[in-house]
Amino acid sequence: NMRGSKVSIRVAERGEKRALMERANENASQALTRIKSSRINSIDIRTEAMNEISKALGMKESPLRIECYDISNTVDGSYQVASMVVFEDGIARPSEYRHFVIRGENGVGKLDDLSAVYETIFRRFKHSDSNVESENLNNSAIVADSNQNRRFAYKPQLIIIDGAKEQAKSAKRAMLDAGISGITVCGLAKKLEEVWLPDEDYPIILKRSSEGLYLLQRARDESHRFAITYHRKCRRKGALHSAFDTIPGIGEVYRKRLLSSFGSLKELKKASLEDLQKVNGIGESKAKTIFDALHSETAGS
Repeated sequence: NMRGSKVSIRVAERGEKRALMERANENASQALTRIKSSRINSIDIRTEAMNEISKALGMKESPLRIECYDISNTVDGSYQVASMVVFEDGIARPSEYRHFVIRGENGVGKLDDLSAVYETIFRRFKHSDSNVESENLNNSAIVADSNQNRRFAYKPQLIIIDGAKEQAKSAKRAMLDAGISGITVCGLAKKLEEVWLPDEDYPIILKRSSEGLYLLQRARDESHRFAITYHRKCRRKGALHSAFDTIPGIGEVYRKRLLSSFGSLKELKKASLEDLQKVNGIGESKAKTIFDALHSETAGS
């Protein structure tokens, strides 16, 4: 090595050196935030990024609207959802974000990744599925078909799929089957940050310092965050509903009230009898039934 001898690395665990290390980490984090903010706020840098993407992907125009999709589910495929995030002029537009619950032909979901991508893109361009959610304050409003059509009327110039060539091919096939053409599709693979076009045998490699790659990464990472957040919400709801299945006298109305009051099964199990009785419509007897069921050996397993 360059030093010519062994090098030891020590990590401070306490005292002044620990405090110094923490300050250095905080300063570095703040500097990174400032750099990212300057790249987002600069119209020149955003224009450069979109032009780089357009040139690299062989597009006829810059991607003023970009939509990025990601799939999220448990290991066994349960609670399978997809996210759609939107970037316009290089800036994220959360009001345009959408969630999709993956159903499959049997209504259960648990599709393989390619099939889940196909269903998501096909539904997005068919405008016919009202089971799409908008990220608003309570994150629970179902978008009506008329509103969904209005929101989806503006087609993107570029669609990014979190994945590689096969995911991009599946997305393109879904668009063609939905009667849509003229939109560029690419996959962005996490491991090597390779950009894949559905009809190319080799990936496009953008420079690590490229503003275009940075924009693609931001869209991909945001879609992943959005998908994971919604997946966890669905999983918490599922766990709560499963716990209620064994409780007599607790129907959908009380499930919603308890979920609204406590937010998760974990928090519900922490609730005392007095806390449960604060929920509208739950008296002492019903509160005791819920409490006993949630703290029985069966519920604990």
